[in-house]
Amino acid sequence: MENSVKKTKKLKFEKYNRFGYYFLIPFCIGFLLFQLYPIIYTFRIAFTSMNGWQTLETAANVGFDNFVTLFTKTPLFTQSLGNTLLLWILNFIPQILMALILAAWWTNRKLALKGSSFFKTIFYLPNMIMAASVAALFMILFSYPQGPANQILTSLHLISKPFNFLQSVWGTRGIVMFLQFWMWYGQTSIVFVAAISSIDESLFEAARIDGATDGQIYRRITIPLMRPIIMYTFVTSFVGGLQVFDIPFLLTQGSGGPLNSVYTLAMFIYKQAFQYRNYGIASAASIILLIIAGIVSVVMFRFFRERTSNSAIGGKKKQKRVKATRENLEGGVL
Repeated sequence: MENSVKKTKKLKFEKYNRFGYYFLIPFCIGFLLFQLYPIIYTFRIAFTSMNGWQTLETAANVGFDNFVTLFTKTPLFTQSLGNTLLLWILNFIPQILMALILAAWWTNRKLALKGSSFFKTIFYLPNMIMAASVAALFMILFSYPQGPANQILTSLHLISKPFNFLQSVWGTRGIVMFLQFWMWYGQTSIVFVAAISSIDESLFEAARIDGATDGQIYRRITIPLMRPIIMYTFVTSFVGGLQVFDIPFLLTQGSGGPLNSVYTLAMFIYKQAFQYRNYGIASAASIILLIIAGIVSVVMFRFFRERTSNSAIGGKKKQKRVKATRENLEGGVL
């Protein structure tokens, strides 16, 4: 009787499990049509001379010529790649440092900051604003010569005359980097708060028993145990940084700024495809972007996986230590 009941329950459970596959169908269809097929088509075009006056059938197969052209005959491509990496590095470093500091403050029980939920919401709000709106706003703020930024700086006597930020190499780069930082550090902070909240409190307790300060606990326990989340943040930020397009494009009205200082890889691909109709070159550049993102992601996954395993071993040792300490304390009290 019991076996038949268990078998009936198992069959019902398996029947309900099928609904999970039904819900996956829309995603699979969308992935095949709008992601996998375009990727395969891009790979096919990258090895042809296809342009706006040719079709895939009439275009000639050129092998790796498009890739050679990008690295040897197209200095704007290498410059755009360098600009993309520079803009990402200079906004990611302050972004992750600020996120670590805010996460430490919001999760510190001794500080017990009031209104932390309010500040989390405020810091996250820039991420919800459309990039086009942000770019338009900062174009007005830093316009020359009567923009609010110039008026404030001249009234405070920080500059003697109006400064044309959008015609300066580092002025334009500084605005783009600040916007990227400002729009994403709030989300990164919230992710780090969630990571810290998931760490076993007994590890912190063991460290305090050993006499560790809050700074030592954060540096030697919290951050090492956050490595999987830091890795996730690094990889997603890097992939997003390689694809940055909207803010530099709108802020410079598609010109790439003075001396192409914020001309990114995504802007290069966009102009090759839609302005010059060089589909073969644009596809080759897209593949290079994909390869760079894939290589860096794999390297970071391998690096952080080794580090995480070492941290897990250290965490288990600390858990054993706090357990032994508790047993000794209970024995002394009794």
